Amino acid sequence: MNGSRWTMIVLIAVVTLFLVSWAIKSFPSSGDTISWPSIRHAFFVTLAAFVTLAIFSFLYKDNPYYKFAEHLFVGVSAAYWMCVGFWSTFVGNLIPRISPGLSKFFGVPYKEFTFYYFVPLILGILLLMRLSSKAGWLSRWALAFIVGTTAGLNLIRYLRSDFISQVSNTFVPLLVQWKGTGAFFSDFSLASGGQFTLMLTNWVIFIGTFCGLIYFFFSKEHKGVFGAASRVGIWVLMITFGASFGYTVMGRVSLLVGRLTFLFDDWLGLMN
Repeated sequence: MNGSRWTMIVLIAVVTLFLVSWAIKSFPSSGDTISWPSIRHAFFVTLAAFVTLAIFSFLYKDNPYYKFAEHLFVGVSAAYWMCVGFWSTFVGNLIPRISPGLSKFFGVPYKEFTFYYFVPLILGILLLMRLSSKAGWLSRWALAFIVGTTAGLNLIRYLRSDFISQVSNTFVPLLVQWKGTGAFFSDFSLASGGQFTLMLTNWVIFIGTFCGLIYFFFSKEHKGVFGAASRVGIWVLMITFGASFGYTVMGRVSLLVGRLTFLFDDWLGLMN
């Protein structure tokens, strides 16, 4: 009973703060009269601020406000992408190729009749059979076709972009613009486009790739020179993973900075 009472008190406090914030944000800062656009803008700014704070409340512990914001985000995102998919794929791509009447009804230009576009239409209908308890097994055919096609297309795409491109990029000249030892020392420079920097970069790529491959070679025991090269490969892998993780963290930090800027600037108005 005590827990329910505190839950009700917190809910009333949150609703009160929301209404007070909405009322304060509705008054224009320039002293003009209150208008419907200002009231609507104040409502959305206040709602966005409270939803952001509800997400931040998870740092304390899991609570109903965080769950509400989470479900709201997932539901709105699903509805938005459903509408985008309907108007861009179904109306914008399918309708103009199967029916001139439907194209006129939706206001899109009719292109030409293409019989093959009935295949994705049938697969889409089969996917909707997932909603039926008796005919749900029909959706497996469409799902299997989609998963198989996507896996095949992505295999070729990743094979070209990741595997072949990475292999070809490791074939770098170890002696860049080499004109002899004398020319190398006479024109020595630490500039980013200098000969020494380019050669050092290519040597790091070559040695790092070679040692990384040795680390994954398990047919020979990692001892001696072979073991030293594998340990260098471990360092190369850890530095690569650390850089990737740091890049991801910095991306999340930029999102956090954006949310904090919104709270202190757009909502509270504490920033100039």
